[in-house]
Amino acid sequence: MINNFKLSALVLLFGISGFAQEVEFTEYDLDNGLHVILHQDKTAPVVSTSVMYHVGGKDLKNNKTGFAHFFEHLLFEGTKNIEKGSFMNIINANGGTFNATTSLDRTYYYETFPSNKLELGLWLESERMLHPVIDQKGVDTQNEVVKEERRRSFDNRPYGNLLEAIQSNLFSSHPYKDPNVGYMEDLDASTLKEFNEYFDEYYAPNNATLVVAGDFEIEETKKLIEDYFGPVPKGNVVKRDFVKEEPINSVVRDTFYDPNIQVPALIVAWRTPSMLEKDSYVLNMISTLLSTGKSSRLYKKLVDDQKQALEAAAFHLPLEDYGAYAIFSLPLGDTSLSTLNEEIDEEIEKLQNEQISEREFQRLQNTFENRFVNSNSSVSGIAESLATYNVLHDDTNLINKEIEIYRSITPQDIQRVAKEYLDLNKRAIVNYLPKTDDVE
Repeated sequence: MINNFKLSALVLLFGISGFAQEVEFTEYDLDNGLHVILHQDKTAPVVSTSVMYHVGGKDLKNNKTGFAHFFEHLLFEGTKNIEKGSFMNIINANGGTFNATTSLDRTYYYETFPSNKLELGLWLESERMLHPVIDQKGVDTQNEVVKEERRRSFDNRPYGNLLEAIQSNLFSSHPYKDPNVGYMEDLDASTLKEFNEYFDEYYAPNNATLVVAGDFEIEETKKLIEDYFGPVPKGNVVKRDFVKEEPINSVVRDTFYDPNIQVPALIVAWRTPSMLEKDSYVLNMISTLLSTGKSSRLYKKLVDDQKQALEAAAFHLPLEDYGAYAIFSLPLGDTSLSTLNEEIDEEIEKLQNEQISEREFQRLQNTFENRFVNSNSSVSGIAESLATYNVLHDDTNLINKEIEIYRSITPQDIQRVAKEYLDLNKRAIVNYLPKTDDVE
């Protein structure tokens, strides 16, 4: 007999999944290698045009960091047909919104317009790909912009270099060891020739995916895409041959000093498998189990019950080549970092030695069902998902199938993955401390 809790959980589970309608799309390649994905949705008169390039912070130039993030800014400077500084003004003047983001693995540009401005969106992205102006003036301007962003978002922000502390301790050879924003001395030392070479290498149509999502006519849009993107010349095949990291077989200890904080922090971190592996999805679930919501294990124990921490958060950073898993905690009062470490270790060992309860497992399944539905609740969200699954997973239809991966995960998988990847003897432990005058 199914008890009331299980019955309620099942109703919620299948009730949610009933709203997760399949995302229909058409995909094809232009002769120059540009991959095109079209998702038609006429429920609202808006359209999203976006391009994802398979280039990110890990793609260096002459061993110099920060180029992909730099180009995120630089490619808004202007083109042969768009006056310098006018790119964003054109979007705003036509009722559009826009943004661009860079990760360690990819760069993404997008605009959302009223549907009657579809051609404008396609023209802007084709201009960015075909006719960018990469000159010394633009490089110098954006160099100052990136430096200010680094100061504001990282160097002068409390705990702003948290990821850098994690990456530098989990990776010693792979470019994941370096911050996505790069080191300013690398950009200062880079030449205009290097910037132009970087563009030619990575921003060709055969290293990009164009997504159009929203209210448009498919055949008409295909013709527009051919008109605007067909003339872009195909680039060379991008070659990547990253150094393989040796396994972490002991505890790596480090101290990182931050002049912007008064409360120290503890970071424990592990290197994890590629985002392409099922175990990466299991680690996403473990993060939610440990620290999402006030009923999560770490938060309830350290923050609510034992009053030992101001914050306790676990997060998984899934990446193309490897991943990173970290737990971050801020002590409360006189609690020492070593005490926090012991308490966190106790919870990891519990995961490794005991299967999670049915109640916790159903809560996890419901959480990921909700996230799946919400991620595809807007045309811009769908566009980014389609691009991501194509570029980083080489499987566009994961937008419909990925939830099945989470549904296939069992309590036994959670226990196994915790044992295999969250080994207490094979990790980094970082004391993230306030920087005082006596610290060099």
